[in-house]
Amino acid sequence: MRDDRSPLELLRELVELESPTGDTAELRELMAGELAALGGTPVTEGEHLRADFAGRGAPLLLLGHLDTVWPQGTLATMPWRVDGERAYGPGSYDMKGGLVVMLEAIRTARTDRPLRVVLTADEEIGSPSARDTLARAAAGAAAAFVCEPPTSRGNLKTARKGIGRFALRVTGRAAHSARPRHGVSAIEELARLTLRLHALNDGSSGVTVNVGVVSGGTRENVVAAEANALLDVRVPTVDERERVERILHSLIPETEGASIEVRGGWTRPPLERSPGAAVLFERAREHGRALGLDLHEAAVAGGSDGNLVGALGVPVLDGLGAEGGGAHALREHVLVPSLDVRARLLARILRDPGV
Repeated sequence: MRDDRSPLELLRELVELESPTGDTAELRELMAGELAALGGTPVTEGEHLRADFAGRGAPLLLLGHLDTVWPQGTLATMPWRVDGERAYGPGSYDMKGGLVVMLEAIRTARTDRPLRVVLTADEEIGSPSARDTLARAAAGAAAAFVCEPPTSRGNLKTARKGIGRFALRVTGRAAHSARPRHGVSAIEELARLTLRLHALNDGSSGVTVNVGVVSGGTRENVVAAEANALLDVRVPTVDERERVERILHSLIPETEGASIEVRGGWTRPPLERSPGAAVLFERAREHGRALGLDLHEAAVAGGSDGNLVGALGVPVLDGLGAEGGGAHALREHVLVPSLDVRARLLARILRDPGV
């Protein structure tokens, strides 16, 4: 970033450049210019941005994303504003504050290590088109640092759950509602199936299952011949993912004459805490102490591009962005003082990551 512009001024510029998934070109161009000004070589890969910084040794990977969940025009009803130590605006916390932290850290770190920066354009929908870009950037990397926000308590993330998105289709047999025995209600079967699936929620294992959207039937006086549901599944480990997947693909209807079809799959693998991540965290914790931060590590339910890179065997430390709250909500905000301290933390890590 330019030396004559404060982190808060840059954050405002990023927030006021709206960038919903599918419409990130302007922000990509701006970030490419910022990274080039810092000495990087930016290259566009599809809608994604990669920038390489020369150096010696195994490269360090920096991850972020350009897209937000907010549609164009959100600023009209949710404008940028600063209230005390809080800066509000769509995408401020998730994750344009993290982009500011990343740029400032690169500017001040002056590390001899080579850096690879990847900013994906569709992270908010699971990064479906970014897999190859992330895999190429991860090849040979010593570690990956994700500039997503930390936890609500400011802690870093060494584990994230894997995420599955599934579509269920239940087929029955239509009949007049006055003669329900002549039909097979797909809605009744889906209701039973919903209870069975929700019974898979397990606080001890960390597995969560949620039927979030349901639809079905044609008229109130017709026994429903079809019903559909959308399912969100989150798992902490690969073993749990395989167990839940076996259950989903072996579902047997309880209603005679009904059938169940399961489509979909896993949008992100689990990011399990690895020995390498433990090393990264301990070094980050030491750096944090020097800055007056008492950092702890956390495992969280949400996914990031760190899940995809971690599955390739690269140690991942996540949550290195700006502090704040209200991701995907009207109260989304960044704690302004955290822009500076989190940038200094990341700069120290880039100079001395422990790997």
